[in-house]
Amino acid sequence: MDKEKEEIIELIGEKGEKLTFRVLEKTKQSGVDYLLVEDPEDEDGECWILKDTAEEDAAESCYQFVDDDTELESMSKVFAELMSDSEIDFTVETEH
Repeated sequence: MDKEKEEIIELIGEKGEKLTFRVLEKTKQSGVDYLLVEDPEDEDGECWILKDTAEEDAAESCYQFVDDDTELESMSKVFAELMSDSEIDFTVETEH
């Protein structure tokens, strides 16, 4: 995304803490909205993929971290393709 169009979102973590992310890219796959985000304060280049788990007719989005390895790998490929003209190197790290 262009710096002029930079989008910042704030989420509430599991312990009630405020989490702030810069949205790098958005996409919709199989009717589900996904975001590629980074911490705007952290310069280590780590990114996360979030997905909207809210009901289709919900007034607000409910984003959660993608933690399923298969889904994470699949969506990483989608975002890598969407951002192929950027300088971002996509390496998927799983917790397993």
